[in-house]
Amino acid sequence: MKFQLAINLERVDDTISMQDVARHTLEMVQLADRNNFSIVWAAEHHALEMTIAPNPFQILTWWGTHTNNIRLGTGVVAAPYWHPIRLAGEAAFTDLITEGRLEFGIGSGAYQREFDRMRPGLKQTDGWRYMQELLPAVKKLWQGDYKHDGDFWQFPTSTSVPKPTQTPHPPIWVAARSPITYDYALKNDCNVMCWPFTRPHSEAELYKRLFEEAIKKTPGCRRPIFALMRHTAVYSKEEDKEVPIKAIQKVLGQFENLYKNLGDVSNGFPKQIPLESLTNRAEFDSEMLQENLMFGTPDTIISKIKRYQAMGVDEFIYYASMGLGLKEQKRSLKLFCSEVMPAFQ
Repeated sequence: MKFQLAINLERVDDTISMQDVARHTLEMVQLADRNNFSIVWAAEHHALEMTIAPNPFQILTWWGTHTNNIRLGTGVVAAPYWHPIRLAGEAAFTDLITEGRLEFGIGSGAYQREFDRMRPGLKQTDGWRYMQELLPAVKKLWQGDYKHDGDFWQFPTSTSVPKPTQTPHPPIWVAARSPITYDYALKNDCNVMCWPFTRPHSEAELYKRLFEEAIKKTPGCRRPIFALMRHTAVYSKEEDKEVPIKAIQKVLGQFENLYKNLGDVSNGFPKQIPLESLTNRAEFDSEMLQENLMFGTPDTIISKIKRYQAMGVDEFIYYASMGLGLKEQKRSLKLFCSEVMPAFQ
């Protein structure tokens, strides 16, 4: 079992300075680097303080300058917001200046609110079509001269400048949830990352089953890496569990606002929807969150990860960003490194 870190520059309100957030995020990445995490992931989101990531390549370049070994992943580039030539060039340049440490993750985009601003008129549910056209074009541009005449982009002969340091290109990852995306990943030699949100273990089992079914439908393919992400909080004493539970409940209330596209976002901060007002409020129940997420003492965390290991998960993605205080985030990651990871070495 290998371990990856997903972390955002994150503010749930304006009581914390942007400078403190930036300093903390880098320190978390450096801690992961010193403790042999394999990859750190930077997201792409726009006009939202809860995920401050207007350009993941810029974030990865910053992290790469201050780390030595950890690989640097886009988790993920939102395909509909990019032109193929620009994306190929920015990714290749990042691979060049980080000395071949780029992991190229791509997805279809998350919130309709963002689509309304970044690609007005496009439905979020159609974002996958852009991803499936964009990725082959980027790979061709990395190889050399290429002309594209697709449904969403058209351009005369062009190429990626520079070319990636890694050959034939950086490892490619797809964020997958639906069967069509798993099939696409296998046919295009992509690793797979999945995120069951707050849903139970059965959701993770479903994603693994879709992964295995896609492999069977693609004979002769390379077996990709299957990575699974969960919000993670490690604490020394059981009585400390309410701290991350309350933090994640607040963030989930903000996520609900975004997914419902209520338009109730002020200066980049989504208003928190009271959980008791939601028809699906059972999804945010304290005991359910404690059970489904990677919350617990070190022994509990080890037991939960071993369950994923037995299921066939190759790498676990520790998702650090969930509104938890900066000190609590760092304490959790240190406990994970010192008391959880040794059980898997």
